[in-house]
Amino acid sequence: MDSMAPQDPFAISSLEALEALYPAPGELVRNKESDRIGPVTRAFLAASPFCLLATIGPRGPHVTPRGDGPGFVEAADERTLVLPDRRGNNRLDALRDILHDPRVALLFLVPGAGETLRVHGRARITTDPALRARHAVQGKEPVSVLVISVENLFMQCAKAVIRSRLWDGREKPAGVPTLGQLIAEHTAGRADAGQVDAGMPEAYRNRLY
Repeated sequence: MDSMAPQDPFAISSLEALEALYPAPGELVRNKESDRIGPVTRAFLAASPFCLLATIGPRGPHVTPRGDGPGFVEAADERTLVLPDRRGNNRLDALRDILHDPRVALLFLVPGAGETLRVHGRARITTDPALRARHAVQGKEPVSVLVISVENLFMQCAKAVIRSRLWDGREKPAGVPTLGQLIAEHTAGRADAGQVDAGMPEAYRNRLY
């Protein structure tokens, strides 16, 4: 940053100052994380044809789009995701980053669904023949595959998608779990799916801004 640039008198530079700006999150928001992929989360992943992959390397962070048919990211077990690396521009930004720092974050979207799934974990790159063959499309195997060990995951509500009008005119696919169902799974039943879902329409009507 230019040392001669004027200072922002409104800049927030401490955690205390930041937290003073916002109301404390409720208990449900604080405790909605899980460390495993349950059957409800698996159903959401099976419906998702697109995710964003965030990595960090020696040149800083990168976010790259990843997409294919719904369910292209496989939930191999309750702690593991498998993401095939399809053909691209061969810059290999994300893969280079993972060799430097295996920490990754993913954001999964389902067209028509406002909710998004956030996953954090550690990735490794493999050319395992069985995994490559399992993720072949149109007779073409991915050059490599990311195997992601899930450390935590949780759902993000639909407010950002509603504000952006991203899916206006597009219906949520049948069978995609609701926000309440997903949060109930992630909290091991401590949250009631029906109560969460019943409260969301009012939240979206009155608390978008």
